[in-house]
Amino acid sequence: MIGIASTAPYVGGVLAAGGAGAMASRKPELIRKWCTWAVTAPLVGGCLWLGRPGATALAVALGLVAALEYGRLASLRPVDTAAVGLSAIAVPVTACLAPHSLPVAVACAVLGVVVGPVVAGDVHDGARRAAFGTLGVVWLAALSGLVLLGQAALPLFFAVSVADVGAWCAGRLLGGPALSVLSPAKRWSGVLGGALAGCGALALSGALTPRFAIAVAVGAPLGDLVESMVKRGAGVKDAGSWLPGFGGLLDRIDSLLAVLVLAAIF
Repeated sequence: MIGIASTAPYVGGVLAAGGAGAMASRKPELIRKWCTWAVTAPLVGGCLWLGRPGATALAVALGLVAALEYGRLASLRPVDTAAVGLSAIAVPVTACLAPHSLPVAVACAVLGVVVGPVVAGDVHDGARRAAFGTLGVVWLAALSGLVLLGQAALPLFFAVSVADVGAWCAGRLLGGPALSVLSPAKRWSGVLGGALAGCGALALSGALTPRFAIAVAVGAPLGDLVESMVKRGAGVKDAGSWLPGFGGLLDRIDSLLAVLVLAAIF
């Protein structure tokens, strides 16, 4: 069975090898990144091991923090950020208790962020608020995939983390054309390296299926570009500054959000 038992040993092995490499490099940025991985990996694995209740709690916690960061990036008003945050609670809970009603929950959440500017009669900024609020609801609704996939989400977490490292290494070593003007530092060589590394991680976990391979290969760079688009619009480098080595939570889970969507669709 794809899940905790088949993935945990490889997560531990990669963490150990990564820790040794980070310490040997003596680069503070790499050491901070590794420390964050070392703390978050057991937390994520423990939540998913608890089944749907744990996955729901994890999705809600991630969604609330991400909603606050997104609200700042998109310059949303407090009422709009609150609406996105409420959707980050309601959608995963619906996925847990009544998964067949998930489309209705997402539709109601979108309606909720649109109603605010309309009721307020915001003729100057209402359309932008409604558009960014809708994007926030739909984007963070992807976290419900943690609930729908259950323990199978852990190999995806693992694969996305390894793919990020593979993309960074391949892009630095091989160079080549930039992936997009949204993120000039990202290279097509990094996309290929990340896809190979992510699929390798899936294979180690016994989770290398066509849908997961496509989700990781396509979703990881796509999710990164979506966040880059939002950050460039806001004129900032990171979504936050509290997560050592990464900036904010959105900087850590941007790739995962798109991967979860594709995995659930396929």
